[in-house]
Amino acid sequence: MEQRSLQIDPKSGFNSLTKTFHSVRPPVHLPPENAFLSAAEYAFSLRAKSPWPDDSVALINSITGQQISYSEFDSRTKSLAAYLQKVTQLFKHDVAFVLSPNSIQVPILYFSLLSLGVIISPANPVATEREVYGQIQLSKPVIAFATSSTVHKLPKLRHQTILIDSPEFESMMVSSKYEFEHVKLSQSDLAAIMYSSGTTGKVKGVKLTHKNFIAQTAINSAAWEMSEKRKSPSVMLFTTPYFHIFGFFYSIRSVALSEKAVVMDRFEWKNMLKAVQEFSVTHVALTPPVVVKLSKDGSADGYDLSSLETVICGAAPLGQEAIAAFTARFPKVMLAQGYGLTESTAAVARTIGPEENMKWGSTGKLYAGFEAKVVDPETSEALPPCREGELWIRGPTIMKGYVGEPEATSATLVCDGWMRTGDLCYIDENGFLFIVDRLKELIKYKGYQVAPAELEQVLISHPQVADAAVIPYPDKETGQVPMAIVVRQPQNTLSETEIMDFVAKQVAPYKKIRRVAFINSIPKSAAGKLLRKDLIRKFVLPPPASSRL
Repeated sequence: MEQRSLQIDPKSGFNSLTKTFHSVRPPVHLPPENAFLSAAEYAFSLRAKSPWPDDSVALINSITGQQISYSEFDSRTKSLAAYLQKVTQLFKHDVAFVLSPNSIQVPILYFSLLSLGVIISPANPVATEREVYGQIQLSKPVIAFATSSTVHKLPKLRHQTILIDSPEFESMMVSSKYEFEHVKLSQSDLAAIMYSSGTTGKVKGVKLTHKNFIAQTAINSAAWEMSEKRKSPSVMLFTTPYFHIFGFFYSIRSVALSEKAVVMDRFEWKNMLKAVQEFSVTHVALTPPVVVKLSKDGSADGYDLSSLETVICGAAPLGQEAIAAFTARFPKVMLAQGYGLTESTAAVARTIGPEENMKWGSTGKLYAGFEAKVVDPETSEALPPCREGELWIRGPTIMKGYVGEPEATSATLVCDGWMRTGDLCYIDENGFLFIVDRLKELIKYKGYQVAPAELEQVLISHPQVADAAVIPYPDKETGQVPMAIVVRQPQNTLSETEIMDFVAKQVAPYKKIRRVAFINSIPKSAAGKLLRKDLIRKFVLPPPASSRL
């Protein structure tokens, strides 16, 4: 063991003996694994150590301005848990399906269910009935929580569906008629079944434990203490859906850090700007297209965004040109980048503090407690710093597996706790992680591998391009060529030739854009991930035989 530690480079964290990258951050104390503890209990225990009083604000509805204090959050969580336990009769290991847009009721529901040991399975409220049915077949819930606008999509389950936008639900949260009976939970118990985006295949149910969320909360709390010295609670604007892993985790994190969470029911550009101004938002998580729009769109000038301190960006790589444009527009705002997956219970790496945030293009250093390997996809050889390969990660937040999918689980969780991410990356000599692209999405041009994300970053740097995506287009001579799908800024006549020439001046010849199409908007998931398969279906694949003339 001592010999191994001597082999670790203090800058990169690379162990030349095991070919493994170790986190170079200070270790984080985690609760003993055998301690009976739920993710909700752990978050409340950190909240109890906060200097902010119980009457400080926990949740704000961004549209109505309705507020819930931390003392109300606590009492509502207990009352709801007691009702669900005594009246509805939900038990440990039951699964609850949640189909709701963001609201200030959702975090209270989550904490109540986590306290009961009920496994939460949240889904996208805009999913179709067919998609909902498929997710329910995966998670096998006994009850569903929905809203009046989504309840029609649900089949009949063991318990009657509860509407969280109903007066009855409000009564459940404020009733003192029933007393919650504490449930003894192991950290290894499942806390959630999250649905992967399905951007590269069929939707999978990702099994995450209380331990996964506890570890992620502890790591984030330590990172927060490293970078934040506050005299008042931070104000976090929730633009990320609560059904997505980042929104789900942030609902727990906000309580642990005693944040004031401003909740948007859905993302809308002007409402976001208005919320930042009205509630003096200090922190917000945004996708790369929104960061780019903030830099380019003049409509943001009409709002007071001076309260903003940090913008956290994830979901896809953000190019250096986009970072430079944002930094020039908002010089006092820190732009932090991170990297994570549903399967890793959100982030495994992030930039922390002003110095790391200046490492443009990087998603930061590994969080404490994590290890990584960069593996050659062809030879399976673990690679040293600055070499590109597939990212493998190991740490306390890695999923338990996929629901009912032993083959998919064993293909992802390979050996000794290592998880294959499917992402092409490299880690530099200072331990910074750089994500290049998804391995499966690389374009094969004359034997060369072309990363769509790199070309997308070049395209978005053009002042007349509002958004862009790059897809592979079949070619008999070369195999595939890069095709750009472009959204032009309003009222401009940017041509195909101009786009191809712009990119050609900035990349190697084999990376040139060789086809261009224009579109009104780029399809994205609710979390902001580009849905490349939808574009391939639209621009590349032939229509089904029945639809041909």
